[in-house]
Amino acid sequence: MQISANGITLEVEDHGPVSGEPLLLIMGLGMQLIAWPEGFVQQLVRAGFRVIRFDNRDMGLSQRFDHLGRPNVGMAAFQHLLHLPVQAPYTLADMANDAAGVLQALGISSAHVCGASMGGMIAQHLALDHPALVKSLTLMMTSSGARGLPQPSIKVGAAMMSKPSDPKQVDSVAAYYVKLFRLIGSPGYPTPEPQLRAQIEASIRRGGFANRGTARQLVAVGADGASRAERLGGIAVPTRVIHGEADPLVPVAHGDDLARRIRGATLDRVPGMGHDLPEPLWPRFAEGIRQVSGR
Repeated sequence: MQISANGITLEVEDHGPVSGEPLLLIMGLGMQLIAWPEGFVQQLVRAGFRVIRFDNRDMGLSQRFDHLGRPNVGMAAFQHLLHLPVQAPYTLADMANDAAGVLQALGISSAHVCGASMGGMIAQHLALDHPALVKSLTLMMTSSGARGLPQPSIKVGAAMMSKPSDPKQVDSVAAYYVKLFRLIGSPGYPTPEPQLRAQIEASIRRGGFANRGTARQLVAVGADGASRAERLGGIAVPTRVIHGEADPLVPVAHGDDLARRIRGATLDRVPGMGHDLPEPLWPRFAEGIRQVSGR
């Protein structure tokens, strides 16, 4: 369903009984709400949650911001590397305000929040800027944004900066994402290629190839910098950090750092997990969310 939140239009899906404990899922860079697998969502519903997932701005069926143009990602990366200010079309704090608007539009006064990758960064802003809305935090494969943390390998960085050979052809786009997700995915829990390709093609059919939206989101991540890290001591809700020990995009040191910065946070380091949500680990993720929620 389409709702108005923070002055824009967002696509939202609401799963489970209205009487369930609200759980807001926030997805990462360039990903749609369906990147939270349906099977995982249903596990959470069976655990007693009312699960809300939504397309971030500029992605899927939510409002696009093409009028803001395509940012120069290379220049933004260079500025970030030199610790220079990065000008972004919008900020992660704006995206956190979107998430707050989703809860408010649904009449939810507070919720447990789980964010993955960029979604985890947005979740941090949500907890800092709208503390009354957040009951607990689960931060998956994400980062504080602190300076000095290890970066992706050159190979992974180059893959993230690349694009399909023909962005107008579904086969080309699907092949690009299969290669990328193979590179950053879980070596201990590889998704079979036919299943991975089917998931990617379903995403393309649903929301297209939002290359410019992904670029704007990526620059928003770069613009956020270390200022968020310095504020994380202000998070006072129960927090669980889940991070793969084999994550090549956001190395596990980011999870270690995040757990140190948030008072009382618990850390689940997962052997063999990369930068994805492999099906064999869904029960572990769901149990971690259940535990930190106090259910």
